[in-house]
Amino acid sequence: MKAQGFRQANSWLHTWSGLLLGWLLYAVFFTGTLSFFRDEISFWMKPEQHVSRPDAGTPERVVQAMHTLAPAASVWTITVPDERVAAVPVQWFGQGERPTRGAGHRLVLDAATAQPLDVRETRGGDFLYRFHFELYGMPRIWGRWIVGVATMVMLVAIVSGVITHKKIFADFFTFRRRKGQRSWMDAHNALAVLALPFHLMITYSGLLLLMFMLMPWGMESAYQGDTRAYFVERGGREAAVAVTSPPASQAVPKPLADVGPMLAQAQQRWPAGIGSISISQPGTSLAVVELRERGGDSLLDRGRSERMRFDGATGAQLEMPAGVQPDGATAVYNVFSSLHLLRFAGPWLRWLFFIAGILGTAMIATGMVLWVVKRMPQRRKHGSHAGHRLVECLNVATIAGLPLAVGAYFWANRLLPAQMHGRADWEIRVFFAAWGLCLIHAWWRRHRQAWTEQLAATAVLLAGLPLSGFLFPSSHVVASLAAGQWVLLGMDLTLLAFAAFAGLSVWFLKKPKAVVKPAAQSRQGATQEATA
Repeated sequence: MKAQGFRQANSWLHTWSGLLLGWLLYAVFFTGTLSFFRDEISFWMKPEQHVSRPDAGTPERVVQAMHTLAPAASVWTITVPDERVAAVPVQWFGQGERPTRGAGHRLVLDAATAQPLDVRETRGGDFLYRFHFELYGMPRIWGRWIVGVATMVMLVAIVSGVITHKKIFADFFTFRRRKGQRSWMDAHNALAVLALPFHLMITYSGLLLLMFMLMPWGMESAYQGDTRAYFVERGGREAAVAVTSPPASQAVPKPLADVGPMLAQAQQRWPAGIGSISISQPGTSLAVVELRERGGDSLLDRGRSERMRFDGATGAQLEMPAGVQPDGATAVYNVFSSLHLLRFAGPWLRWLFFIAGILGTAMIATGMVLWVVKRMPQRRKHGSHAGHRLVECLNVATIAGLPLAVGAYFWANRLLPAQMHGRADWEIRVFFAAWGLCLIHAWWRRHRQAWTEQLAATAVLLAGLPLSGFLFPSSHVVASLAAGQWVLLGMDLTLLAFAAFAGLSVWFLKKPKAVVKPAAQSRQGATQEATA
């Protein structure tokens, strides 16, 4: 095959693979980018937690409070607050109750007083995170399969795009303003090249995270269908499960030892601090205190935290079982999955990934707009076309409508009654209702008007959200500055930045259209100028 024919074939593949699943990929990329700040979004959406002020004595204070809250529990689990979340989530399980996900009893405590906080029901950033790879309103396995196929298409689109643009790096330094199709092409190329390593890494690592579902045959064949045995042998998630409780029948009442020296020993060993505290059979002779490091600095084992265990009755340190060292293939998988999940990262790296994710989202958006702009002259020449009109409407409802729906989701969090039954589900219903209205609006309005009005609505919604903080005494900008709540302040400033970008887009759309000279006329003018 000739090089030109091969490049043209990849151009066709790039164009149609990007178009057919571009809207889904935009939604996955956008919500995935927001998920880099999943904890911060969840904290912002729970204003009742904003009164919490952690200090050095918070862990000991919460342990003492658990004696009153759950004296007969078999396991206590305490999440120590950090710079991302200031309140203290706690969980406990009754005697004979198995410590599994979704079971047990949960509360959120004030870090300063260890008193329970009456926190509104919301999915917060977890909804955006789950939507990113499971979608919504269907069985999870279906959603993961759909996103997995779309991710494979994304990888094909990236590779074929690199092959198609033989001067892609040279084009990165070229941007022609107000030139219609050329301007969109230049923007698409620049956004693709600027964060190309990130785009490849995040797409490939997303496929790796789903590989046990997409291609399970080798694992199932080697382990005779016992997939849990595979994860245990490879040091996977199942091998690092939370504390196992000793049999309660052998226990006798005995007060819990002072956890202060245990915390001090762990703090001295772990500069990053303590992430969580788990205590099994508290108040008995069989009590075991397990401290877990906050995060982990190694990508080879997916940033798995180190643990320290103590005898809860005497305070003596206990031996920990040796960790499983990953082999080469597992280490590669762990590195990519750690980079995708980003649980190990500090604020600066998280912001860097967030910006790269925004660039990737914009790359997909400009590609979809470019498809419409490129075919606009043909549509004007031959009249209206239903397929072209459908793409126009889906572009508006996806690119402009999804941020608007997120803004509506945040406003529902602020305005729905705090004690409303099924409140979290109603927030999600508002999100999809707003998104659906964006599609109807895009169909009934002219193309340029639909863009302008939806972007203007997005700007108004997002710009008003920081003002909604004044509905709560500890959530507005002034209170955040006074208390040093940089998470809340950063969230408000980010919302204002998105609102400003949407407003700038409205201003750009209202400017007179650029006049683009036909190619033949431009060449003729250039020839005459060269002759002169």
